[in-house]
Amino acid sequence: MDAVTRMVAERPLVIFSRSTCDMCHSIKMLVRGFGANPTIYELDQISNGQQVEQALRQLGSENLPAVFIGGECVGGDRQVMSLLLKNQLGPLLKRAGAIWVWND
Repeated sequence: MDAVTRMVAERPLVIFSRSTCDMCHSIKMLVRGFGANPTIYELDQISNGQQVEQALRQLGSENLPAVFIGGECVGGDRQVMSLLLKNQLGPLLKRAGAIWVWND
């Protein structure tokens, strides 16, 4: 878990992903559409990817993508889409410093 904590520290938006995952790709495109530039860790392409994925499970994130905004785990694709539908994703990204401007 310490590895995940270090990976998300001081970064406004972090996505743990798998390069072959369609939902991961969709969430990355969604947040980029807001103007965010997420830090992305493709767990199938980094040497400690399996250990990171185990740590994510311990933190309660069972599936990928695992999205962290402002250092907090917001969840996966369903939780991010729920934030979008509730019009909460943009303001959350702005508060975290992942985007500069958000207009309702």
